[in-house]
Amino acid sequence: MAGKYHTADYLRRIGVPPIPLCLSPFDPGYDPQTLEGHLEQSSHLIAILKLSMACWLVASEGATRRKIAAAKKHNVPTVTGGGPFEIAVAQGELPAYLDLCADIGVTRIECGEGFTDMPLPAADVVRMAVGRGLEVQFELGKKHTGSFTADVVRELIDQGRRWLDAGAVQLVVEARESARGVGLFDDAGRFNHCYADRFADAFGLRTVVFEAPNKPSQFALLDHFGRDVHLCNVRLEEILRVEIYRRGLHSDAFARSNLRPARPEPLSQTDNARGRP
Repeated sequence: MAGKYHTADYLRRIGVPPIPLCLSPFDPGYDPQTLEGHLEQSSHLIAILKLSMACWLVASEGATRRKIAAAKKHNVPTVTGGGPFEIAVAQGELPAYLDLCADIGVTRIECGEGFTDMPLPAADVVRMAVGRGLEVQFELGKKHTGSFTADVVRELIDQGRRWLDAGAVQLVVEARESARGVGLFDDAGRFNHCYADRFADAFGLRTVVFEAPNKPSQFALLDHFGRDVHLCNVRLEEILRVEIYRRGLHSDAFARSNLRPARPEPLSQTDNARGRP
């Protein structure tokens, strides 16, 4: 019987619908073998893989290129984190940074001003990146100024529109590694769904991506928006947990009407006899 029955067929039978790729996990410096193992297991669930922070700049260059090649083998695009971009701008070396990103083969760069000020117009940055074959996404929010306020949210929405108008393909809402005292999360880690709705209403869930670095933030965003919300900064070892929750296959998610799979129609006796998938 081995190979006669398949997980995809079974998921369809129990009512789990096809779901677009809505997950952008990150590599904070795993060894190439570990990353390759996770790509083997979960590449079909990944929208884009982030090479996070500046770890890839100080790792063995051969290892970094091996990781990018592994992602390409599995048809997974890659994006660099926003920190190296900010430092490149502050040091007056953005062209050199873009040249390097293009040469190692990433698909996209993340731009932002999370801990620096950005003196360059969005249109100029996007033009420079696109000229090297790179896409651009922009991260909204500061890393060290605490949770968002209503005024900050309004300013960030205006900023996001400027970057989209300039040619950025996606926006990322900051939450760092803790989802506490930053962005949409207060000092206790409580999620501000009203502010999240403002970003979703302004840009749509296909354009705005929410950082969700831990279980409480991941579940809070999925509980609120349902299975179509795009999450990023998820650790590789948490991909499967997030995706079973998204599909209503986690015990907590199964109780939620916006995540629980629709109950399939009963099969007729003829269908049962035929083993209809």
